[in-house]
Amino acid sequence: MSGDPVPTLTAERDARALHSDGHAIHPGEIAIGVIIGRTSEFFDFFVYAIASVLVFPKLIFPFLDPLQGTLWSFAIFALAFITRPVGTLIFTAVDRAYGRGAKLTIALFLLGGSTASIAFLPGYAEVGLAAPLLLALFRMGQGVALGGTWDGLASLLAINAPSDKRGWYAMIPQLGAPLGLFVASLLFAFFIAALPAEDFLAWGWRYPFFVAFAINVVALFARLRIVVTPEYARLFEDRELEPAPISETVSADWRIIVMGAFAPLASFAMFHMVTVFPLSWVFLYTENSPVDFLVIEAVAAIVGTIAIVISGSLADRVGRRTLLGSSAVAIAVFSGFAPQLLSSGEAGEIVFMLFGFALLGISFGQSSGALSSMFTKSHRYTGSSLTSDLAWLFGAAFAPLIALWLGAQFGLLAAGAYLLSGAIGTLVALWFNRELAKNID
Repeated sequence: MSGDPVPTLTAERDARALHSDGHAIHPGEIAIGVIIGRTSEFFDFFVYAIASVLVFPKLIFPFLDPLQGTLWSFAIFALAFITRPVGTLIFTAVDRAYGRGAKLTIALFLLGGSTASIAFLPGYAEVGLAAPLLLALFRMGQGVALGGTWDGLASLLAINAPSDKRGWYAMIPQLGAPLGLFVASLLFAFFIAALPAEDFLAWGWRYPFFVAFAINVVALFARLRIVVTPEYARLFEDRELEPAPISETVSADWRIIVMGAFAPLASFAMFHMVTVFPLSWVFLYTENSPVDFLVIEAVAAIVGTIAIVISGSLADRVGRRTLLGSSAVAIAVFSGFAPQLLSSGEAGEIVFMLFGFALLGISFGQSSGALSSMFTKSHRYTGSSLTSDLAWLFGAAFAPLIALWLGAQFGLLAAGAYLLSGAIGTLVALWFNRELAKNID
């Protein structure tokens, strides 16, 4: 990046000095950093998502019936996705002024601080309407922080991938989602099973949020270990993976940002339809134990992990565009019948979750950075971050809320309508974007 050297924090300078021995850069090292970072972020995400179903409706909205309480809980859940682009705007400025290490440190401590604050959240019985307002504030804090956790390692990994292994390397960042879900589901299942209901609602649910804070701290140092070394700093600069002004990026590459946000819409909508939404439906409308379903979800996460790995090999054989399009068609078919399985007892839930996660893994495994190669080099770092923010906002932010409302009003078949709209969005993006067809394979 041209201009005066970017000032650095003392901790960042110490980290660079510690690792200034000229060690070689290995793709595996980048991959480990990417997986650690994404797993910590998704663990945070799923801890909050599970609490949105099992805790907040009773703790924060006890004056509403269970359905209305859950819908309001999902409305607050969406705030993180709405504020995430704001975080990108703020932390891009921090990155340009103080460097990537400073940005990551501030963002991850804000994320951890917001998460830990939720662990101390008082209920409606103690502070009245201040409880949902505080929850909304902390949730927005998480969203702003997530906008600053973009470290560029995923883009660096994709750029350095061999031409015949692009699909394989593209799936690596996506592994963080099922790994985070696996740990979060089992952690909540343990506390629910080990504690009486009143103890769980009083204090047991708070422990996973403390764990999330601890994992964020570990992830911070693991990522700083990579991004602040002189070798990686030079590699980021050589690849022009440096922050550009957002206004300049949007002005130059707005079409790529828009199309990049819609291309993975099917997989991002599917993401919540098989993670957050089914937990809410089972908890509200069946007699099944949440512990049993959380265990099913953890097993399904393993299936999803395997499917993400398989997506890498498939994409390298048939092309990422073909795989994304085929997955969107499969998701459209899935949306037409599979949600009804959630009302078919535990066997139906298992089939829905295992089949859904297998399909999610194939699709989600290739949804990251589908158009990143189309950005001009100087805008790739910032453009990729903005595209990710918008894809999550359009595809996932309101998915649990809309799906639960549709299901409650019109039945489970209607809940699949939101998922169908995501599949249509992806197919339209793939059909009309001729440049995508030339660049994504």
